[in-house]
Amino acid sequence: MSRDTSRPAIPAPTRIIALVGLMGVGKSTVGRRLANRLGLPFVDGDDAIEAAAQMTVSEIFAQMGEAEFRAGEARVMRRLLEGPPIVLATGGGAVLNPDTRALMKAKATSVWLRADIRVVASRVQRRDTRPLLRGKDPLAALTAMAEVRYPVYATADVTVDVGAGAHAQAVEAILAALQAYWATEGDR
Repeated sequence: MSRDTSRPAIPAPTRIIALVGLMGVGKSTVGRRLANRLGLPFVDGDDAIEAAAQMTVSEIFAQMGEAEFRAGEARVMRRLLEGPPIVLATGGGAVLNPDTRALMKAKATSVWLRADIRVVASRVQRRDTRPLLRGKDPLAALTAMAEVRYPVYATADVTVDVGAGAHAQAVEAILAALQAYWATEGDR
């Protein structure tokens, strides 16, 4: 993938950048663009899980259940978090695992992508590929998830509000927040 040379170069981080947040907030789409700006590889956690299982996330949920999906997710997150610097789009529930959360704290700079739940609900209802939303009202399901997950997401190193704006705006907001964090923490 070619690096975007139209904007100032940003020194590549030496730690993984782990994007966390609810499904549909833009972790994968924004993450790809962020990785390009930082000159790092991008990995979508769900894609990595599917490759490891040789099944789609929906198939894993249908055939093995959520508990087995979460166990596989934890194994894949460990492998990725113990690897070289990348931009990692985690699954929305990945950080609920305490071991994953601890490893992320040790090996990554975590970024919570936070958006209005109504915006996220309108995004996710466009596709029927999310097992945790099948047969449910997306707004109600996401609101229930947010009640459980937001306190965990709030432990991220950086929080960036992303809305209905352009993905490029979200990338620039993340970069600004990361640079401010690195300036105070000194840990790229």
